[in-house]
Amino acid sequence: MEFLVKSFNELSLMELYSLLQLRSEVFVVEQDCVYQDIDGKDEKALHVLGVKNNEIIAYTRLFKPSDYFEEASIGRVIVKQSERKYGYGHDLMKFSIDTVINKFSTNTIKIGAQTYLQKFYESHGFQQVGDGYIEDGIPHIHMIKN
Repeated sequence: MEFLVKSFNELSLMELYSLLQLRSEVFVVEQDCVYQDIDGKDEKALHVLGVKNNEIIAYTRLFKPSDYFEEASIGRVIVKQSERKYGYGHDLMKFSIDTVINKFSTNTIKIGAQTYLQKFYESHGFQQVGDGYIEDGIPHIHMIKN
């Protein structure tokens, strides 16, 4: 898998279509969650595309401090269901963390994580802060990496 980092304006129409399709496939269909994925924040984000055989199979969006949370942030963390068995989620997080550090000059990253993925994010240095909450019907926690 190869990683690409692009601003919103650098995305081709096909890349934008593919990443939105993947986000819908995972967050809406697979997780059976009706929510507004297109939230007006994509224009501010850096988009990390994980490409394998010319297909986007992994994705995150990255925000500089104050564009989403006070801290830098990684969100919309996705690996296509059929590709998860290869450990690409760990590769994606490592790359995304490194990109935040290099592009935004900060080591502090905050995420809103689905609670069932707590151990996954802990393996990348994140720790829970505060109480859990429900977002779009799914239990979440805030986590920070310093």
